[in-house]
Amino acid sequence: MTYLNKPVLHHPKLKANALGLTHRDYEGKVSTLCAGCGHDSISAAIIQACWNLSLEPHRIAKLSGIGCSSKTPDYFLGPAHGFNSVHGRMPSVLTGANLANRELIYLGVSGDGDSASIGLGQFAHSLRRGVNMLYIVENNGVYGLTKGQFSATADRGSASKRGVSNSDSPIDMVSLALQLGATFIARSFSGDKTQLVPLIEAAILHKGAAFIDCISPCIAFNNHPGSTKSFDYVRAHNEAVNTLDVMIGRETITADYAPGTTREIVQHDGSTLRLHKLADDYDPTDRTAAADYLQRRHAKGEVVTGLLYLDPAPRDLHAGLDTVETPLNRLGDAELIPGAKAIERINAALR
Repeated sequence: MTYLNKPVLHHPKLKANALGLTHRDYEGKVSTLCAGCGHDSISAAIIQACWNLSLEPHRIAKLSGIGCSSKTPDYFLGPAHGFNSVHGRMPSVLTGANLANRELIYLGVSGDGDSASIGLGQFAHSLRRGVNMLYIVENNGVYGLTKGQFSATADRGSASKRGVSNSDSPIDMVSLALQLGATFIARSFSGDKTQLVPLIEAAILHKGAAFIDCISPCIAFNNHPGSTKSFDYVRAHNEAVNTLDVMIGRETITADYAPGTTREIVQHDGSTLRLHKLADDYDPTDRTAAADYLQRRHAKGEVVTGLLYLDPAPRDLHAGLDTVETPLNRLGDAELIPGAKAIERINAALR
């Protein structure tokens, strides 16, 4: 099946930002994800945030790996630079691009499978090095492209589409980001645009390693194993001449709740996700307190959302390496070739 691009015609009365651009100028191709997928809500939030900030799309570089989440950069910021890397290797590609040209705004979009499994090491090093970027993990706890196996972020005891219980301990991406030294750390829910959009805006403006863990429910693998109308039950009690599968469209899950409160969100499969939004008096500048708060709330079965940690004086990779202000990809021979005497001094210092 082929998908056409969106029409190029714009309504003449569409609201424009400070650059004279409308939302349509920040969109991409038509999404091929399942109807109601939380990832599309995140894409919409990215579009809204970039439009609000009046960013020039061609000044943004969007990078991704492999998975449902890594397909999404095709659905927003069409005029931006883009690179779709191999599975789990997006952070190193982003790091290299950032070193070459520090003047672009870097947006890495990944998933829990792409970042918490095969790409865990790459995720860790990009954060500890302080790469100036916004790193978004669209977290649904499953491998959506390969029939919903548990990912490394799936909670112990959670059930798969086929009723199998997960016996492994989960990797908490937020706690890991706190330990690794990220200077902007947040968690949100794909259905809470009121919270997510400002977080994305703040993360883009942050000069350092910014990480957002966004809970994004997968609507394709949510059949209750006890249902006699589920795919598994029908297959087990039917002598089929062939094996088919169906992706059923669902309504997007949304949530809007006050700071300091807990909200129970019923998923498409009937399970409940408990979200706790940080109170207004929460201090996001204490890294140790943030880690303790996350653990205490997790013990109560709650998923904490909001700005969890912010370093008021962040340093990025370029500050740590003391690179020149000019992007490396614009340096000429005069800057890159120090001369024989300079090379002699460098060699002498290394003896």
